[in-house]
Amino acid sequence: MPIHPDLRWYYPIDWPLISRRIRFDRAKGRCEWCGRPDRVPLSQLPDGRWFDEEQRRWRGDKGEEAPWPDFVEYTHVVLRRFVLSTAHLDHNPGNSRKENLAALCQRCHLRHDRPEHGRRRAITIRLRRALGDLFDGPHRRW
Repeated sequence: MPIHPDLRWYYPIDWPLISRRIRFDRAKGRCEWCGRPDRVPLSQLPDGRWFDEEQRRWRGDKGEEAPWPDFVEYTHVVLRRFVLSTAHLDHNPGNSRKENLAALCQRCHLRHDRPEHGRRRAITIRLRRALGDLFDGPHRRW
């Protein structure tokens, strides 16, 4: 995931190297939470189950072993590719210690960030409402 330009200065200057080491040296090119490989086409069902080619079994959305789909379920299989990114577990881009970083696929990264995104969204809404109390302008949506 690209770094937002406003947050770029929080990251260390060698961030691309740190991120690459976490994703490919430590995690061996797989999500550390669910096991999805980086940029490999995967068969995935709508409920999140996916087929692990290496182990020849179906896994659940969080990487646990899952039952094989029946014929009707299998008709809804879609090929998808997942890209690994390096996530800050404490949501602080200035804290780039190895213990605070994890190689996560897009689904796991979004799942991890969901509470933080909700918190930031609530702050943004409050700030917009406060501005709306002071000024009447296009930013006011309510």
